[in-house]
Amino acid sequence: MMVEIGFISMVILCILVVLLGWKVLEWIWWRPKKLERLLKEQGIEVTPYNLLLGDLKESQRLFKEARSKPMNLSHHIVPRVMPFHLQTIQNYGKKSAFWFGTNPRLYIMDPELIRDILSNKFGDFAKIKGNSLSRFFVRGLLDYEGEKWVKHRRIINPAFHMEKLKKMLSAFYTSSNEMVSKWEKLVTPEGRCELDVWPELQNLTGDVISRAAFGSSYEEGRQIFKLQDEQGQLLMQSLQTAFLPGFSLLPTKRNKRIKEIYSEVRALLMGIISKRQEAMKAGEANNDDLLGLLLESNYNEIQENKNKKNVGMTIDEVIKECKLFYFAGQETTSVLLVWTMIVLSMHPEWQVHAREEVFQVFGKSKPNFDGLNHLKIVNMILYEVLRLYPPVLQLSRCTYKNIKLGEISLPPGIQLMLPIVLIHHDHEVWGEDAEEFKPERFAEGISKATKNKVSFFPFGWGPRICIGQNFAIIEAKMALAMILQRFSFELSPSYAHAPTTVVTLHPQYGAQIILHKL
Repeated sequence: MMVEIGFISMVILCILVVLLGWKVLEWIWWRPKKLERLLKEQGIEVTPYNLLLGDLKESQRLFKEARSKPMNLSHHIVPRVMPFHLQTIQNYGKKSAFWFGTNPRLYIMDPELIRDILSNKFGDFAKIKGNSLSRFFVRGLLDYEGEKWVKHRRIINPAFHMEKLKKMLSAFYTSSNEMVSKWEKLVTPEGRCELDVWPELQNLTGDVISRAAFGSSYEEGRQIFKLQDEQGQLLMQSLQTAFLPGFSLLPTKRNKRIKEIYSEVRALLMGIISKRQEAMKAGEANNDDLLGLLLESNYNEIQENKNKKNVGMTIDEVIKECKLFYFAGQETTSVLLVWTMIVLSMHPEWQVHAREEVFQVFGKSKPNFDGLNHLKIVNMILYEVLRLYPPVLQLSRCTYKNIKLGEISLPPGIQLMLPIVLIHHDHEVWGEDAEEFKPERFAEGISKATKNKVSFFPFGWGPRICIGQNFAIIEAKMALAMILQRFSFELSPSYAHAPTTVVTLHPQYGAQIILHKL
């Protein structure tokens, strides 16, 4: 009897081992090769498949090599920030794919196909989920799909209406004024000073989002910025192992730190939200900031739909949206401003044009909302900087059912990469001068510059376009106008041109600028 039981157990174990082996083979070989064959049959070139790792090692090697030294002072940044993808497209063409672990990821470079994907009219495309650690970073509206995304967008929208943004202008002004006043005190008797403006601009946008979103000063929010910056860098490192199932669950030092930061940030935000809710109950809350507007809109949503299920946001969901406010509000605008200062230092004639316009509209007076909207040259400059130095270099989507994209038939599970920076620098789209700084491209607006194609999308495009883009542009205009009113600036000899990706596009060695007081 015992022998029979032992034999049956052995047979079951063997079957389980065979099934597991079959699943592993399906994951690391049969499925990738099947998808590769399907793509090649449709004329799509695919890089050679390396078992399990895909193109990770080569991508990391080229990126590390590109980061090892600064580049020449030019706007030809693609070889430095996306060396592997540039090389792949040069070798295999725009209609090609590479391997992200065991998944082929298809490049989408055609503006018409980008329009189809980002408009997502029929719900054919979903966002690619990160590894399990990514849920500890900024999620919220950025990550949701379907009805949940629709609900959150509806609740958050009122906070970003133009009339609401007007009320936040004083926060933009106060923070910008504190920064330029500090810079004036650093100026020597000769009327100049050298400064790394990158951390200064990060502090500025951190201060702005603290005031505009939470009515607090940067001092109160500083710990959240510091923690989320650290967490972002740790998550970028974790992407190197994103294709290994279960690796993000291991109790490594990095994984544990990511979770610790999540708990710390959550506790800090919970404190801010609880205080606000208590003030609202006592009738003492000011609802002119983003948090107040969000809580008010959420309350109204719940009251209007009392008899329905799953209405409004939970406190955890409000916390996620606050984390997104903090990250997106601080990061995107600081990146735009730092590259704008660098680029205007490289092109002093445009700095002069922008300053003349600012003085013509405001003189030395405090910039106001209507005046900021009349800064045509400044607007053109900001758009051209966003074209050449987009904060986010790529978007990604995946299919979850059989679909037809242009002439290509795609099964479920195919990943798509929309390389923003490659498209923004594409000579076929923008002309032979695509690498040159020419703000006049946008003299008649984005539609004219792009010929109504989706070839300029630094904030995304379609229904999921960044909800805070107007907030970022107005904030950037305010800060830049006030800098131009007080200073002229040029690059320091110590500046090293080195764009690199740390979640968004950062200057690797800082942004050393010489300020001249006007």
